[in-house]
Amino acid sequence: MLERRDNYRDLYGDFRWKIPERFNIGVAVSDAWAVRDPERIALFDYQPAGETRTLSFAQLAQQSDAFANALRARGVTRGDRVALLLPQSFETLIAHVAVYKLGAIAVPLALLFGIEALEYRMQTAGVKAVITNAAGHAKLKPIAARLTALEFIVAVEGADDDAAGFRQLVADHAGPFQAEDTGPDDPAMMIFTSGTTGPPKGALHGHRVLLGHLPGVEMAYDFLPARGDLMWTPADWAWAGGLLNALLPSLYLGVPVVASRFTKFDPEAALMLMERMGVRLAFIPPTALRMLKSVSGIARRFRLDLRAVCSAGEALGRETYDWARTELGLVVNEFYGQTECNLVLGSCASIGVTRPGAIGLPVPGHRVAIIGEDGRRVAPGTPGQIAIARPDPVMFLGYWQAPEATAKKFIGDWMITGDQGIEDEDGYVHFFGRDDDVITSAGFRIGPGEIEDCLTGHPAVALAAAVGKPDALRTEIVKAYVVLKDGFTGSPELGDEISLWVRERLSAHEYPREVEFVDSMPLTTTGKVIRRIFRDRASREVDGE
Repeated sequence: MLERRDNYRDLYGDFRWKIPERFNIGVAVSDAWAVRDPERIALFDYQPAGETRTLSFAQLAQQSDAFANALRARGVTRGDRVALLLPQSFETLIAHVAVYKLGAIAVPLALLFGIEALEYRMQTAGVKAVITNAAGHAKLKPIAARLTALEFIVAVEGADDDAAGFRQLVADHAGPFQAEDTGPDDPAMMIFTSGTTGPPKGALHGHRVLLGHLPGVEMAYDFLPARGDLMWTPADWAWAGGLLNALLPSLYLGVPVVASRFTKFDPEAALMLMERMGVRLAFIPPTALRMLKSVSGIARRFRLDLRAVCSAGEALGRETYDWARTELGLVVNEFYGQTECNLVLGSCASIGVTRPGAIGLPVPGHRVAIIGEDGRRVAPGTPGQIAIARPDPVMFLGYWQAPEATAKKFIGDWMITGDQGIEDEDGYVHFFGRDDDVITSAGFRIGPGEIEDCLTGHPAVALAAAVGKPDALRTEIVKAYVVLKDGFTGSPELGDEISLWVRERLSAHEYPREVEFVDSMPLTTTGKVIRRIFRDRASREVDGE
């Protein structure tokens, strides 16, 4: 565990990794606590209209043993890929733990994926088995015959001739399971990249990935665990953020987690959940935080008991940073990482590591730098690419069956991220955006995140995307696509008002010279705006299509 220091430099300088020779995620997040404190609650299943169910660590250990027995009886062995196409639930966690105990490889997939996206990922991974619910099973039926490696489906509900029943398998195979003797570098999970810059790739992680996340998690959540801590995130557990920024590290540290089944993020429902359950720790991605801004009178209407709120996935921005401090009564601790190497930069307001508009400082145990195209560190204040030095316990083992793509991810011993940033004189990293997202206008390099954050500070704006539109004079101009809040109607006058709002708060070169109102915002399954769609749309406007 990360020993608290009130001085960041001491915290960073004194930290040393202690990675054991043998480690298994499944054992670490269930069996270890089942022995120490069997009745401790691992998971709450939140029911808005009914009684919330609980799963103890003893129950988690027993049921994951039984499900591991069932999977082994059906031929799943070490190294096999098992897909989990499920929402937040008891069954999702039990299945994850069972797969890790088997030494198999968990492939978490989002239920929001369409059938083409599912087919691509499952075929690429060579998935042998899939655990899913009725909605996922319906999506799989048209493609199951084309999945050449798929041998069986387990359904947690609606089992039929095509799928075995999850609960029946657990009941039929009750009994202890001897977990595989895995090492930290043995593969445990494959998480697909979002595909924002090309076809999604399966990032393979070893069991050490959980240990690699701990320093960042402990720092960002203000050195958990503390008495009464309870974790919740709206982020899908199929995303690295939901799985590794919240669920698994919390359980490893003995902190119970709340499972919820929102089909889409509802800010009022989220606030009600946090109030009713007494959530102390929350991981809320920036898009969801910006949606919370649409709820008026939060401090007056909701009795929240939040101790720490963390955010990652995109830059938070000053507007949302300041809003949270006022409305939620705390500073959001922002952190940064990628599917391939997550939670390597972070903040912790309680020890003074926080700065509006910045991601944070390198997390203890990780070496992070801004580098140029030659792989050398650039001077403070100079734009470059965010990079992480290897070896690093949180870094991926490589892309699944793609050695050339893996090699291209490195310049020497620096893992490059494709994310642009600047390091200031104090070492804080300021995030611009993906290489493709950075806007070049009249010689300025502009990150869209800060503009989008500023846009959502306007009383009429619910969500926004900022992209570069080709321009003969300036190379590109900033164009904003805006979803309005209920009660507002788009007009040229409102567009001008929104542009002026950004100009007055940011700068003359960052404000959107064009504002277009749209009915909805395309988002990835991780809640990020898919700017590529709007970039293409803006380019077609110039081409006259």
